[in-house]
Amino acid sequence: MTLGRLNHVGIATPSIAASIETYRTLLGAEAIGEPFDLPAQGVKVCFIDAPNTQIELIEPYDDASPIAGYLRKNPAGGQHHVCFEVPDIHAAVADLKAKGATVLGEPRIGAHGTPIVFVHPRDMGGVLVELMETPKDH
Repeated sequence: MTLGRLNHVGIATPSIAASIETYRTLLGAEAIGEPFDLPAQGVKVCFIDAPNTQIELIEPYDDASPIAGYLRKNPAGGQHHVCFEVPDIHAAVADLKAKGATVLGEPRIGAHGTPIVFVHPRDMGGVLVELMETPKDH
């Protein structure tokens, strides 16, 4: 497996609209995408572009969302995960499993339209890590 660039930092929020306003007002964010639903993952997301990466705002789609559980423990929201690109998601999963890491589920299509998978925080120093296959247009 070869670790690629940091694609985004995922931030759980009880309100994407309020978070957009915070990033716009306090940090001067201008390149803000339209929020959209990912019902298969139980979330609504919105990307804010920074010069070197993106911020992914994540709001629960409903009470069954994994983000709803995160927000019950952290009502104000907070950093949820970091996402790194990998050239081949299936090779990365095989390599991680061979090294004894806990991969959470099978690869599935993420918010960028490319395959993703998560690595358990206990294997990554307490940080939930998302791996995303590098988009073909990069």
